Amino acid sequence: MINIVKKSFEASIKAKERFLTKKNAALVVEASELIAEAFTSGAKLMIVGNGGSAGDAQHLAAEFVNRFEIERPPLPAIALTTDTSTITSIGNDYDFKEIFSKQVKALGKEGDVLLAISTSGNSANVIAAVTAAKKLDIKTITLTGGDGGKLMAKADIAINVNAKSTARVQEVHITAGHVICQLVDYILFEKVS
Repeated sequence: MINIVKKSFEASIKAKERFLTKKNAALVVEASELIAEAFTSGAKLMIVGNGGSAGDAQHLAAEFVNRFEIERPPLPAIALTTDTSTITSIGNDYDFKEIFSKQVKALGKEGDVLLAISTSGNSANVIAAVTAAKKLDIKTITLTGGDGGKLMAKADIAINVNAKSTARVQEVHITAGHVICQLVDYILFEKVS
């Protein structure tokens, strides 16, 4: 069993090392700048995802609303994965595919940013949320895995983890999400002009 532990950690490290290219680092910076710009202009960040990615959406929203590593004012971020009454009513009355897009239509406005997380890049409800955001002139950032799926072509900023294992993709996603939180804090509160 120690071998399983070692192999899992080694695979996670390798996935992060493969991800750390100049291109991906630049995309993480670009995503951070877009979110910081939205916060500066009084707009918000909405985050969506399914399963573990829903957990990541909630986790990252909490980092912005509460704090990440520095003391600073709360930042307006919301995970659209948390309102069970809204999600279940939309899923029951319409379709599970619409659980995020209807929320984007109700809560989103031009200037906001949508962070859409899908390990496959093919989650129908995440794709529908991005499509709804585009119609409202909301900028979109995607975190995907594998070949990026259908979301790659729909995003303003497409960040992809080239890994097949869902667990490894999610581990890189949360690291990238933490770095985005760190960079947004740096841009807004620590950067010296």
